Amino acid sequence: MFKYFPHTEADLQHMKRVLGITNTEDMFQVIPQAVRHNQDYLIPSALPESDLRRHMEELGKMNAQKIIFSGLGAYDHYEPSVINAIISRQEFLTSYTPYQPEISQGTLTYIFEYQSMITSLTGMEVSNASMYDGPTATAEAMFMAEAITRRNILLMSSTVNPNIQRVVQTYAKYKGLSIEIVDQKDGVINLESLKSKLNDTIAGVIVQNPNFFGIIEDYNGFSDAIHANGSIFIINSDISTLGVLKTPGSYNADIAVGDCQSLGMPVAFGGPYLGYLATKKSHVRKMPGRICGQSFDRNGKRSFVLTLQAREQHIRREKANSNICSNQSLLALYATVYLSLLGPKGLREVNELSYQGAHYLYDELLKTGKFTPVYDKPFLKEFILHTHLNVNLIAKILSDHGIFGGVNLEYYNPEFQNVLNFCVTEKRNKIEIDRLVSLLGGLS
Repeated sequence: MFKYFPHTEADLQHMKRVLGITNTEDMFQVIPQAVRHNQDYLIPSALPESDLRRHMEELGKMNAQKIIFSGLGAYDHYEPSVINAIISRQEFLTSYTPYQPEISQGTLTYIFEYQSMITSLTGMEVSNASMYDGPTATAEAMFMAEAITRRNILLMSSTVNPNIQRVVQTYAKYKGLSIEIVDQKDGVINLESLKSKLNDTIAGVIVQNPNFFGIIEDYNGFSDAIHANGSIFIINSDISTLGVLKTPGSYNADIAVGDCQSLGMPVAFGGPYLGYLATKKSHVRKMPGRICGQSFDRNGKRSFVLTLQAREQHIRREKANSNICSNQSLLALYATVYLSLLGPKGLREVNELSYQGAHYLYDELLKTGKFTPVYDKPFLKEFILHTHLNVNLIAKILSDHGIFGGVNLEYYNPEFQNVLNFCVTEKRNKIEIDRLVSLLGGLS
């Protein structure tokens, strides 16, 4: 029987014979010597607890804590303290995947609640039990589109966040799929350009709302054109904004995907985050990841089980819908607790406060005379402005004053020279916003 790790010397020798090697070092011969670390790590082998704590505190001081005024896919929303208290409980923190429903009803219950909340926010019929993050969820939606249509080309709006675009393109390359970019006009996807690219080779269309520029796009009429072509309509949305914006379901999308990081999850150096994926019931058997369903036990009591998929589906690579094996269950619990605490009214208030702060900052920056609009389009909490100031000087001044913001979009696309991204969430107050405006207004 295959063993994941050699447990005895006999196991190790057997592994070497099977691999045709004489020593353990031979397993790493494909790794170039130039990239190997052949010295001891500069880490003490042991420290007393008090010294170790002091050492870790010193390392922690190297991290800069800044006020965040930017977004681009990672948003600094408020994190209710009760969430960590709940998700740190042992029965949640140590759980893996609940294959045995008899002993996993607690985990299965909150997974079911998570799915219910995602379907409510997206306006879709069914959700899975979460993905790794928004970009990979979008890539998995692409795989679904290919599996449903048996076509191998997807169209993606140029207004989709470049980070998402790159992940999707990477996944597509190794799946034998092709991605074609649809041009934008005035900051939103050009419907006429999209229609000109639709043909019987197009598996699906990927758009984002709000888009990379923070603009709220209007997809009325898109589903008619896409579905008339027999293609799949995929909308990536910041889940928090669906508390106030039209849902993917209202646009008759086939698949809704995105990131749940905006549900109070810490920015945390880029992760771990949480991706969601929801779809129409007709596509549920092409959906990757875990799906929790409601059932009843022999006494008629409500119970929950993983449904529609066997574990083998995720192990047999050539026959699996997807090769994602683990769900982000702990972070799905995080999202579930957050949404339970806020409810519809609280989520709306988060967006209203973010909207008010973002538009106040937008107007105040324009008043300085140092910034001009790029697009005249509606936005919620995130926007871009053009500046005649030195963007490197802006970054330095803000950083020196403990602020991270004004990210230069030229990093993503040379066409956006001197175009900066700003974002305001409910965590930012008027004092902080006025301080930012004062700093930038004083530059020349």
